[in-house]
Amino acid sequence: MKVVLFCGGRGLRLREYPEPIPKPMVPLGYRPILWHVMRYFSHFGHREFVLCLGYKADVIKTYFLKYSEAVSNDFILSQGGQKLELLASDTDDWRITFADTGLKANIGMRLRAVRKHVAGEEYFLANYGDTLTDAPLDQFFEEFRRSGKTAAFLSVKPTYSFHVVRQKQGAIVEAIEDVATADLWVNGGYFLFRQDIFDYLQPGEELVMEPFQRLIKEEQLLAFQYSGFWAPMDTLKDREDLEHLWEEGQPPWAVWLPDDTDD
Repeated sequence: MKVVLFCGGRGLRLREYPEPIPKPMVPLGYRPILWHVMRYFSHFGHREFVLCLGYKADVIKTYFLKYSEAVSNDFILSQGGQKLELLASDTDDWRITFADTGLKANIGMRLRAVRKHVAGEEYFLANYGDTLTDAPLDQFFEEFRRSGKTAAFLSVKPTYSFHVVRQKQGAIVEAIEDVATADLWVNGGYFLFRQDIFDYLQPGEELVMEPFQRLIKEEQLLAFQYSGFWAPMDTLKDREDLEHLWEEGQPPWAVWLPDDTDD
């Protein structure tokens, strides 16, 4: 299946990051977070990507035009540095479409803009390009396929620490709960679509607003609750936390890495 990745936003909540680059290009380890997302989908056999570009599209294009697999793979160098033999590959079988979807377009507008690039696909996947998970994508897709529904998304617990306030009539507080224990789930940014999603998406609409309301009304939208690892990169603190996990050597989202516990 093809994977649509929304890479055109400015990432305003990461304004404290020193370089003005698209948020999906913020580095995590030696690769941008976008690469980690793509590597996740590739692990499950989905290696055709459609990148919805917008803000600083040239940064993303240049990165892949100058891409070197030697950075993230072992290799042998010989003949005085003239011959490089890769011992593994991570992108050799990727096929990437770079599509300009507008500087100020919302997610729904970007999806409509790449409709022609997923034409003929009975199913396709989509992602915001800046969230990581170790969710069993193949299992969720199989459940989605059997359902015959139009759309589905990963539903996760919020990662931020805050309190949920429940009130009675008259401003009386009924309960205060930590978000970790409250029955609160949010959109995790991993989507599964049938081709008829475009029948619900009108020009100018935001994907999860009007179109999803139409899907809900017709009982055509599923949410797969997942309580395993999921993390966004919305703030500098998020990036620091993810960087720490990467440096530990077995980041939970890197499902493509061999499991050291099997030794």
